[in-house]
Amino acid sequence: MTNGGLVILAEMLDKLPPSEKKIASYILDHPQESISLTANELGKRSSTSGAAVIRLCKSLNLKGFQDLKLRIAGDLQKPDDQVGYQDIQPNESASSIIKKMTDNSIQTIRETANLLNTEELQKAVEVMRGARQIHFIGVGASSIAAEDAQHKFLRIDKTAYAFKDMHMAATLVANASEDDVVVGISFSGETQEITKILQLANENQATTISLTRYGKSNVSDQAKINLYTSATNEPTFRSGATSSRIAQLQVIDILFMCVASLQYEDSVKHLGATRDAVDFFKWQW
Repeated sequence: MTNGGLVILAEMLDKLPPSEKKIASYILDHPQESISLTANELGKRSSTSGAAVIRLCKSLNLKGFQDLKLRIAGDLQKPDDQVGYQDIQPNESASSIIKKMTDNSIQTIRETANLLNTEELQKAVEVMRGARQIHFIGVGASSIAAEDAQHKFLRIDKTAYAFKDMHMAATLVANASEDDVVVGISFSGETQEITKILQLANENQATTISLTRYGKSNVSDQAKINLYTSATNEPTFRSGATSSRIAQLQVIDILFMCVASLQYEDSVKHLGATRDAVDFFKWQW
């Protein structure tokens, strides 16, 4: 079943205008009740209007109020054993940290899966499959996902690049064409360098893809195709970019597997060839 409605509302809450924020807060506090209401009824319950409910759905990048209700209904059918993101404490035991980090990672993966729009994903897969070159651009922790993507796509014989140096990235993207794909990776969606690189790619008619946290941002505004990850509301150690990195790697894995699946026989052949090439360096005892 479609789900992820409550995650989307929670992650967009602080970015919404006042009237839409009141509706979102009401739904988060009364999810079961909200899915049985019409837009006008929800507007009255939240001291707003039916029109504000429709605007909220548009702000959430959803198809309409029915789409939001279906997603929330899906959320309510999930098991109640999810405890939310857990921060570590001073001098905490290794076994406790293992459990918390594992639970956090599982929740991030689930939420990111719920936030992925399959239509946008399929668009990204199609253009990446036929691309002359694919450029993955990330700064800081997001550069890890860019390098992972380059590694994976090279293994199935795709011409792929990953850059940490934005001058080098700009140099290559300046020569991009409509046959190329440029993927900008930024958890916040506000990384200035990534925004500029995507703008440059658009000027050269390349297909641009963004991978950001859910919601409208400068990076997503510059991209023709938008993919989202969970915002992962971790407290103190969120700065370690732990769950956000896992979410980005998850989406890269999904993109890779989708492309590989569409050219299955070739992918198997290329993966075998690259595996043999690496094995060539192993010592024979």
